[in-house]
Formats: sequence, structure tokens, C-alpha cells
Amino acid sequence: MSTTVRGTGLLVAGAALAGVCLVSILVGSHPLTFDQAVSAFTDFQGTDTDRIVRYIRLPRTVAGLLAGIALAVAGAVMQGLTRNPLAGPGLLGINAGASLAIVIAMGGLGVTAAAGFVWFAFLGAAVAAGFVYTLGSLGFGGATPVKLALAGAAFTALCGSVTTAITLLDRTTFDNFRFWVVGSLTRASLESIGAVTPFIVFGTILAVAVARTLNALAMGEDMARTLGTRLVAVRAGGALAVVLLAGAAVAVAGPIAFVGLVVPHIARALTGQDYRWILAWCAVLGPALLLLADVLGRIVAQPQEIQVGIVTAFAGSPFFLYLVRNRKVATL
Repeated sequence: MSTTVRGTGLLVAGAALAGVCLVSILVGSHPLTFDQAVSAFTDFQGTDTDRIVRYIRLPRTVAGLLAGIALAVAGAVMQGLTRNPLAGPGLLGINAGASLAIVIAMGGLGVTAAAGFVWFAFLGAAVAAGFVYTLGSLGFGGATPVKLALAGAAFTALCGSVTTAITLLDRTTFDNFRFWVVGSLTRASLESIGAVTPFIVFGTILAVAVARTLNALAMGEDMARTLGTRLVAVRAGGALAVVLLAGAAVAVAGPIAFVGLVVPHIARALTGQDYRWILAWCAVLGPALLLLADVLGRIVAQPQEIQVGIVTAFAGSPFFLYLVRNRKVATL
């Protein structure tokens, strides 16, 4: 596929993302017109409509953009580093580790805002990544896709059990946690967005920096070494990018599953195996998918809402089963 075709497709996808963002601002239990949305920024009067746009819909949309970029790019980097098509922040336990750390912060320290969550999310994500990769690397064959998936499932179950125990023992923590754990953009605020944005930007820059070397790694470690790739540096940089991106996404939106798994495969199908293009497409497709899921959740259960994490899990589960059954994706 030529660079021109890839670039044109990416521009079209970017335009589609802009349209999805507009729909995210206009659609909900209180439908808005385009003129009303524009007026909320150009002629703010403090009406209910103005406040809905500026303090509810806009933060929610921006949070979806940031979380979608973070999850999709983190998933692509994880798949490249491990050469595992089943890798993703949710399936390899990173979301679960970040969630457990946030629950401990809620119950033990009384932290309730994303500005405080973010540091605990990073710590939990880092511990989870290290533990799962170490456990999956033990034994013959090293870190195979199946062993990493099993290690991630085991670690996720462990974190889930501890998280449940903490929330059952503390009602206040449970009340805060139950709205957050399903994965939701409804509690996004300008404060939480400001807290996580620098980390998502830096994590994305790190991911782009290792993209070229991920292409070499895809040909195998021996070939990558022959080409002069510093595997330790690549893995360290990629791991740091994943921790920053996944931790920030969990802090602002909760543990949303399957976006980091599904989007890189869609991007790879559209643009080929070059990780420079895969990451670019992930940065567009990730937020588009997440915001579409959020809008769908607002529509199907009106006047109530289905949280975005439930929608992505419902849509992503069949795709995951397809990947597991398809022998062609045993390695990348």
C-alpha cells in the first residue's frame, strides 16, 4: 500500500473522528442542535444548555478522545513488544493492576479525584506489567502468546478478588468504585483531563519513538539484533509508554476493555505491518470507537445510559473469540 493511499485514508478517518466528536456533544438525554453547541462557546449565557455543553458533554468527549488514543496506542505497542496478537491493557492485567491501586487509594487514603488517581494507576500498571511478563516468561519457550494470556488472566483474577474484598469492607469505597469500575466517561471533568493529558502526550511520543524498532522486532529478536536494534532500550521505552498510557486512561475513564486489543488489529488490516502507520491509525480509530460506543450507550437505554465499558466489552468479546480461534494470528 502506497504512502499516498495510507495518508489519504488517515485524513478521511480523521474527518470521521471529528464528526463523531460532534455527535458526542450533540447526542444524549438532552439532544442539542449544532447552533446551540456553537452558542455555548461563542455566546455563553449560563443557561442549562450552555452548561450541558461546556461542563458535561465537552469534558466527556475530550476524555473519550484521550482514553481512546491511550488505550489503542498502548495496545499496539504491547502487541509489538511481545509479538502477541492477544496483548492489550485489559487482557494482560494492566487495567486490573491500575484498578486495584486506585481502589487502595480510595479506601486507604480517601482519594476520589483523577488528579490523585493517576499516580496510583501508574504504579499499579507498572507492577502488573512486570509481574505478568515475568510470569509469562518462565519455563520453556519464553513469553509465548498463550503463556502471557494465561498469566494476565490469573493476575486479573487475583486483582479482582482483592478489589472486591476491599470494596465489600468499605461502603464509601464501594460507592465511589462501582460507578468507576465499569468504565465510564460520565464523571470526566476539566480537572481530571488536565491531570492525565501530559502523561498521555508523553506516552504517545515515546510510542512513536519506538515505532521503527518495533518493525525490526516483528522480524524476530535475532534479526532485530542484526539490524542494530537495542532490545533492552526498546523494551524499556515501550514498557514505559504502555504504563503511562494505560495508567492515565484507567485514571480518567476506568478499566475499559477491548479497545486496546481490537483497534490495533483493525489498523493493521487497513494499513499493513508498519508500526509507524499502525500507531497513527490507532490514534484516530481508538477515540472514534470509544466515542461511538459511548454515544450508542446513551441512545439504546434512554432516558438511562449504558456505560461505555459495558458497550465495548459486549462488542469486543466476539472479536477476541475470533482471534483465539484464528490460527493465523498465533504470532505477529
